[in-house]
Amino acid sequence: MVKFISKDDILPIRNEILREGKLTLEQCRFDGDENPKSFHLGYFDGEELVSIASFHPQSYGEYQGEAYQLRGMATLKNHQGKGLGTQLINFAIVYMRGQKVNYVWCNARKVAANFYSNVGFEIVSKEFDIPGIGPHYAMYLKIQ
Repeated sequence: MVKFISKDDILPIRNEILREGKLTLEQCRFDGDENPKSFHLGYFDGEELVSIASFHPQSYGEYQGEAYQLRGMATLKNHQGKGLGTQLINFAIVYMRGQKVNYVWCNARKVAANFYSNVGFEIVSKEFDIPGIGPHYAMYLKIQ
């Protein structure tokens, strides 16, 4: 089940999956987490939080309108490949459509680009490297 969660709830999974457990939880906070318009979603398997995504108000490049950046999407290893990330994104799109958001974008890891393409995102940049993390693409999804 997808639920809104707090900015603190997301930190353990961010650290475990996105930072390979190498950081403190405080080091896993992102700029924008504290923004009152930001929101964080979690997928729960029973009582266990197993997948997360954060959405921060942020425009991209020349694109116009109300925008959010998807950041820190991650699923625990034993729950990957079950469509949980797709459910988080679909929930977020419905919510953002209701908030009159025009588009959402992300810096997608190259290895996750196919996942984002399958849920409707398109690549809008050349490949670029984020030091210490690896190759990425900027990807965009029009909401309305």
